[in-house]
Amino acid sequence: MDNKHDILNLLRSVADGTTSPEEALLDLKEAPFEDLDYAKIDLHRSVRQGAAEVIYGAGKTPEQILGIVTAMGERGCRNILVTRISPEAAELLSGKAPAEYHPLPKLLVAFPEERPGRGNIVVATGGTSDMPVAEEAALTAEAMGNKVTRLYDVGVAGLHRLLSNLDPLMSARCVVAVAGMEGALASVIGGLVDCPVIAVPTSVGYGASFGGLSALLSMLNSCASGCSVVNIDNGFGAGYLASMINQMEGIKEE
Repeated sequence: MDNKHDILNLLRSVADGTTSPEEALLDLKEAPFEDLDYAKIDLHRSVRQGAAEVIYGAGKTPEQILGIVTAMGERGCRNILVTRISPEAAELLSGKAPAEYHPLPKLLVAFPEERPGRGNIVVATGGTSDMPVAEEAALTAEAMGNKVTRLYDVGVAGLHRLLSNLDPLMSARCVVAVAGMEGALASVIGGLVDCPVIAVPTSVGYGASFGGLSALLSMLNSCASGCSVVNIDNGFGAGYLASMINQMEGIKEE
């Protein structure tokens, strides 16, 4: 059982007599997780949260990542995200399973599956140097079935660049604002739009930026209402949260 629809179909098959209660119980008992010794794969993640477990690639060997992805793929998981994956691990995985590797954000999508984009998420960056984190956010959101509009290099050092893109900003259901240095982009966007803004501080900047701490504190102290903040360089977390916000209306309708 890899998602809510699978469980609902199973229950319906029990109700119409095509599946026995004992068979259904066995299916449900086998579903929660798979133990690979070095990892316990949470196969019920999509049932609880609407998206499959995401693999954090840093610190894992290429063989461990391959084992986890293979086990998930065999259970029907698609668009499996592997974040912060090394080029060596990506090369090994790409040779063993269908995969799309994006070197800039160091993100890999295993068993990729085209999904129609819903709603509209805007991912904006202060500068070109923020793009690796922004792409992690954008690709995460797209893999989860969202339409994403990218607005890169529209920081406050040239505010006219942002103001020339008001149409996509005003029509967004959620905006991800990615910026380093002083992190002012999130506050500016937060003062323009009527949707939630997810601020992502990056470690881009000179010494006094303290590896993104300056941008983080600026974003936490934003005077713009409706602005939330994720951890430094956490593009994945921002993309995931933006997807949840963007799809809330559709989930309620279903």
